[in-house]
Amino acid sequence: QVQLGESGGGSVQAGGSLRLSCSVSGYINSWYYMGWFRQTPGKEREGVATLSSNGAIRYADSVKGRFTISEDNAENTLYLQMNSLKPQDTAMYYCAANSGLGVPLYSDQYHYWGQGTQVTVSS
Repeated sequence: QVQLGESGGGSVQAGGSLRLSCSVSGYINSWYYMGWFRQTPGKEREGVATLSSNGAIRYADSVKGRFTISEDNAENTLYLQMNSLKPQDTAMYYCAANSGLGVPLYSDQYHYWGQGTQVTVSS
C-alpha cells in the first residue's frame, strides 16, 4: 500500500524560502509521476509542480522560476523548494502520486495523496 507524508510547512515572511518534503512508502510502479498541489479554503486544488519517472517536469505559471521540484530515489522522498515566497502562496500543500507517465497538473489524475502541510506567507 502506498502512503505519502508531507513535512516542512510553516510560517515565513514574504521573500523567504521553505522546502517541503514528501516521504513515500510502498511501491507505486516503475513508471510513475508525482506532484505538489495546493488548496485554500473555498477553492479547487491547484497543481503546482509535477515530475515523472522519465525525467519530465512541469510547473504552474504562477511558480515558475521560484519553485523547484525534485526527488531523491534513494530516500524515497519528493521535495519542493520554494523561494521568493509571496502571500498568495499561502495554502495547504499536498503531495500526490500515480502510476504511469506524464506530468499532469490536474488533481483527478492522481490516486495517492498525503495529508497536507500548511504554508503561510505573511507580508
